[in-house]
Amino acid sequence: MKEHDDKKNAARTVSAAFKVGIPVLLGYSSIGFAFGLVLVGSGLPWWLSPVMAIVVYAGAAQFMGAGLLAAGAGVMEIAILTLLMNARHMVYGISVLDKYAAAKRSKPYLVFSLTDETYGLVTTIAPPAGVDPVGFYFALSAMNQLWWVLGCAAGAIFGRALPFDTAGLDFAMTSLFVVLLVEQTKTVRRAEPYLAAAVAAAVAYFAVPPGNFILAATALTCGLLLVARGRLERGENREGSARR
Repeated sequence: MKEHDDKKNAARTVSAAFKVGIPVLLGYSSIGFAFGLVLVGSGLPWWLSPVMAIVVYAGAAQFMGAGLLAAGAGVMEIAILTLLMNARHMVYGISVLDKYAAAKRSKPYLVFSLTDETYGLVTTIAPPAGVDPVGFYFALSAMNQLWWVLGCAAGAIFGRALPFDTAGLDFAMTSLFVVLLVEQTKTVRRAEPYLAAAVAAAVAYFAVPPGNFILAATALTCGLLLVARGRLERGENREGSARR
């Protein structure tokens, strides 16, 4: 009986995570496919695409890494640039400490698989009632990476069989961020976070070198929201009182 209930709960958890992650499924499979094409088009072996998807699992960094590998850059150079490019994930990790607090054996993987898109879902969508939160986050994270790995592998295999011009395909990553932003506006309806991000991006664009843009914009956005935190919380409390 208990085994049957465990299987039923696991199936419910996976089903809930799958439904929540459908936008990422569509985005990751297509962008991963584009990455596979770009990697093979750079002259690198096709198998490197799924390997990078499993070991690196970082969209923009993989596009950058493929270009650097094709140009003959060293592994250490690529690792340092990848660290700088993805330094924003340190902020992500801090902000989900409470959500991942109950995780034990699965915590290392949850940390590893915290991509921009997974972070967006984890921080805006609560696990359905009756579903184990840690299991939900793990299933969501694992499925998101699965779509990415399958997309990267399929793109590399297709690109190897039918080579063609891949110019502009790396823009697919940017398009996914736009889609995720639109999806988040349906959950986070207050204008302040988006205005803070827009102001921070504009300042960072003109104030820092292109290579440090993402990190600077992320840090500035966090700073602006921390400064405005008290006012935002008071506004939420007033809205809650008005509804009651």
